[in-house]
Amino acid sequence: MQHRILGKTGMNVSVLGFGGAEIGFEKPDIGAVSRLLNAALDAGLNALDTAECYWAGSEETASEHLIGETIGHRRSEYFLFTKCGHASGIDAPDWSPQLLTQSIDRSLKRLRTDSVDLVQLHSCGVDILRQGDVIAVLRQARDAGKTRFIGYSGDGENAKYAIETGAFDTLQTSVNVMDQECLTKTLPLAVERGMGVIAKRPIANAVWRHVNEADVPEYRKPYWDRMQKLGYDFLNTQDGDARTRTALRFALTAPGVTTAIVGTKTPERWAQNAALLADGVTLSESEFKQILERWNAIAGADWVGQT
Repeated sequence: MQHRILGKTGMNVSVLGFGGAEIGFEKPDIGAVSRLLNAALDAGLNALDTAECYWAGSEETASEHLIGETIGHRRSEYFLFTKCGHASGIDAPDWSPQLLTQSIDRSLKRLRTDSVDLVQLHSCGVDILRQGDVIAVLRQARDAGKTRFIGYSGDGENAKYAIETGAFDTLQTSVNVMDQECLTKTLPLAVERGMGVIAKRPIANAVWRHVNEADVPEYRKPYWDRMQKLGYDFLNTQDGDARTRTALRFALTAPGVTTAIVGTKTPERWAQNAALLADGVTLSESEFKQILERWNAIAGADWVGQT
């Protein structure tokens, strides 16, 4: 699998990374998680992204815990990224410096490691960033050797402000065929500052897999609505893998993007995703331009980045 350097961090990461949300939220069997993650490492994946809040009610099902339990013994083989700021759950931000410090320590314990490669603030707003306390906590964690680098995960104006602070080594943001605000708002700024860029939601939650709108989960509805209006030519194919391949390559062609984080709870899916990039990880200039021009022609002013 191809690798790229993650900005000024210097980490040589696989272009396809693993996102830990699904294994935390959907409660897969730990045996399936072990097969999934060990097979991915064996195949060359070396970038794993998770968060303290990726869990569904019990410590045993927390994404961080599952990663530590199943591949903690292989810690030297991968770069490990996590996020803080929502210890009480994805909809309950916790920005107290004391709670953030406790959260980082808890993450290290769950992940069975003394240090991660990257700790990211998880969708922190401008008002909190401006106060500076949360950034100070991450810097203290870095100085204490708990993390090598610090980053910001988020979108839109919040991400733009985070970049402009100059405090962060990396940006994780939504980059996909249904979510292109970042191409003008944040990615150029991140590239200018030498930040590594991690693409989240690179396949737009594969929203094209839903046949009927009634079956679309609420958090995917914005992408579903955009898909109906954009009407990309590549979505006309009945081949789901071809759609996913184009979407993945679009994200990896976006200026500055180093790695695309894709989540799954199914062991076989990792190998399938990796196979989609076996003969190339980027679109041609004309293919990329076609998708970009369609977005520019159709996207509404309210089509902002989806956190």
